[in-house]
Amino acid sequence: MNAIRRTPADLLRSALTTDPARPLVTFYDDATGERVELSVATFANWVYKTANLLQGDLAAEPGDRLALLLPAHWQSAVWLLACSSVGVAVEIGGDPAEADLVVSGPDTLEAARACRGERVALALRPLGGRFPQAPAGFADYAVEVPGQGDRFAPFAPVDPEATALTVGGTELTAAQVVERAAVDAGKRGLAAGSRLLSGLPYDTWDGLSAGLFAPLVAGASVVLCRNLGQLSAEGLAKRVESERVTDSAV
Repeated sequence: MNAIRRTPADLLRSALTTDPARPLVTFYDDATGERVELSVATFANWVYKTANLLQGDLAAEPGDRLALLLPAHWQSAVWLLACSSVGVAVEIGGDPAEADLVVSGPDTLEAARACRGERVALALRPLGGRFPQAPAGFADYAVEVPGQGDRFAPFAPVDPEATALTVGGTELTAAQVVERAAVDAGKRGLAAGSRLLSGLPYDTWDGLSAGLFAPLVAGASVVLCRNLGQLSAEGLAKRVESERVTDSAV
């Protein structure tokens, strides 16, 4: 494993150096009709703003545990890479009562209130819109993140051998996330220019790998689809064609 590509955050930095203008995440929500396309540079900008929010305003440190209560969404992908940038360990669907911080979507706010640390809420509205009124006890991500810096430097080095992700009860270090993603990318034949369409949820490794990590490690891109079941077979075929999809995980 290349020493400069041992964490997911390393992969993003490498992608920025290689081809910052290429698409990285194209997101669809088939319940709302939303479509968002983020280049490597745009995605990285969101990641670095979020990492600055996490490290600065929320005072998160390497080794802190963050419960991520979000669906498969482009903003979820941003949070995963922001946590990797800071060294915060993410537990997908983790127990907020046992976490140092919680990041919640609009449907899990009551559960998220059990967290005694910092709480962040995402409205998950089109174009990253804010809540009409911020939920009591939560920082509204869409309000807090725009003013954050566009560049990020961690206060402390991120240890590739520290726990970075827990999903389905399995703990993975940052290096293991990259290694497993590389294996998955190889099995799928992903390479630079590949376009992987994923309709898998983010609550399993397979969903996280197809929906973010495997395309990232391969220099490919992901067409991430939420509520894909609401799309007809004809609609899916048209999307595959229009988005130049080379492989699918549904």
